[in-house]
Amino acid sequence: MNLMRKNDLIMLGLSLVLFAILQALISTRVLSSFWELNLIVIGINVIMAASLNLINGYTGQFSLGHAGFMAVGAYTGVVMTSYFHLPFIAALLAGAVLAGILGFLIGLPTLRLRGDYLAIATLGLGEIIRIVIMNMDYVGGAAGFKGIIHHTNFAWVFMVMLFTLFFIKNFVNSSHGRACIAIRENEIAAEAMGINTTKYKVMAFTIGAAFAGVAGGLFAHNFYIINPGSFTFLASFNYLIMVVMGGLGSITGSIAGAFVVTFISAALAAWPEFRMIIYALALILLMFYRPQGLFGYMEVTSMGIFRRIFKRGRES
Repeated sequence: MNLMRKNDLIMLGLSLVLFAILQALISTRVLSSFWELNLIVIGINVIMAASLNLINGYTGQFSLGHAGFMAVGAYTGVVMTSYFHLPFIAALLAGAVLAGILGFLIGLPTLRLRGDYLAIATLGLGEIIRIVIMNMDYVGGAAGFKGIIHHTNFAWVFMVMLFTLFFIKNFVNSSHGRACIAIRENEIAAEAMGINTTKYKVMAFTIGAAFAGVAGGLFAHNFYIINPGSFTFLASFNYLIMVVMGGLGSITGSIAGAFVVTFISAALAAWPEFRMIIYALALILLMFYRPQGLFGYMEVTSMGIFRRIFKRGRES
């Protein structure tokens, strides 16, 4: 346990160094506002990919409605800050709680399904959430919610992303996480060993939905208007691509997948007619030559340079 804490402290220190460098580059305008925006989007996408990976990668379920929970967090957050004038952190927590409760209520009946049936059910539920929001005049309906106060910045996104990654990492390494991995490997065998599979699937689904709600709050307060069109099935599919590209069952893979997908979209913004073609070709080539994703089940801490750093930490 002490070794795990030392490793966490090393990774936390490296993360804070990275944050300091990037924040300095942003403050001195070495990075333009365009790339600052994309760093914020990458951070939000990392939160979404990591939370979806907990459901799809570590627990072995197949959810296609993750953008629906993001929408719940986004609209809850802007209502809290715009109508009730609550602090930003309270709005994020409210979005997380409401998305988590909704994930729990949805997960209880749907997670008894498996495979394609579960995918279709979660896809339908994500669309139901979007259509309900679209018909709510209180939040702007189909026209969207306008006049949102701009609270989100790189520091907020980075710190929330860091908390999300460490929370999910420690959850996966706990007894609850091991139960989720056992369900992924063989649900029947897990049940035979006395694991309450429904309980752990709902637990993972609820946690994933809650973090998607937090990401939604950050996303909404980064722009001055949001509309239901930002949370369609295509958005859920995009987050699924990040998870699959990075590697199912790898937190490092979630980071890499979110970075690669967002970077490709940003780098090709000047060539919109070629962007989706190159994007699709990259995915096809990845599936041919690296079907397990960029990292598979591997984490960055198992790579050579990090093993040496952690070895020195253990020796000290």
